[in-house]
Amino acid sequence: MNTFALTDASRVIAGLILLTIVGIEFGGWYLMRIVRGKEKLTDFQQRFARAGHAHAGVLVTLALVCLVLADAAGLTGALGWLARIAVPLAALLISGGFFFSSMGRGEVVRPNKLIALIWTGALSLAVGVVSIGLGLLTAAS
Repeated sequence: MNTFALTDASRVIAGLILLTIVGIEFGGWYLMRIVRGKEKLTDFQQRFARAGHAHAGVLVTLALVCLVLADAAGLTGALGWLARIAVPLAALLISGGFFFSSMGRGEVVRPNKLIALIWTGALSLAVGVVSIGLGLLTAAS
């Protein structure tokens, strides 16, 4: 029987990621307020709120999977840390980018300069998944 245990790094990061789910739940509660008309937002802000919430949930799930895959690939050292941190960081940057770039007073109809967080998060996501993907392809079996 082959048993598998997470590395200490992946275990700690997974624990922190799981704690962020409470924040995602709060975002779901806020979306319900929007849908019920209790929050007055522009159509643009509503779309970005939905996108931020959806990206947070999907990318947090992917981040947990990537921790297991980084361990399976045996990634260590700086590359191992980069692979383990880049996807959860992308979840924060991308979802935060949707939320923060749509904030403002008055009739907000387009993103502010914080939309750069989304593109930075996309880069972080690419770095993370490519690191893990290459690590899996080159891992000794």
